[in-house]
Amino acid sequence: MSTSSVITTTLRLSQSASSRLAARAAREGTTSTALLDRLIQEGVDQLEHPGIVFRGPMHDRRAALVAGPDVWEVVARLQELEGSVERRIEVLSAKSSLHAGQIKIAIAYARDHGGEIIERIGRNREAAEAIRRPVPVRARVVERDYLTLVTPLRE
Repeated sequence: MSTSSVITTTLRLSQSASSRLAARAAREGTTSTALLDRLIQEGVDQLEHPGIVFRGPMHDRRAALVAGPDVWEVVARLQELEGSVERRIEVLSAKSSLHAGQIKIAIAYARDHGGEIIERIGRNREAAEAIRRPVPVRARVVERDYLTLVTPLRE
């Protein structure tokens, strides 16, 4: 979710809603305003894209299919396949537990939030590449030094 310019507005909340909002914001370590902004954005997205939910901590929220994978994961997998969009949907549906309708929900969300999805795919690909890189020689030396420290000293 991107942040754009900020406007000031006045909302009237019931005492119960205000108390619950403040308590939840405190548990998440954020402000009521920031939590309300997130809830509004996610709520509108869920109304516009039935079948989408949001997961993850406040600083790293991501769209996902209800009882399914994150939207970025569906899109990344579709990008790996060849053929028309319909063919890719068929193949992914056959190779996974996802119904074609779920995949189409993910695609519709991704079309409306392309930047967010592409950015997440890129971050995850970078993380995967970092894991595949060989361990630097220095790390092996630290490991050897650790073994020296735990080996009993001989007099």
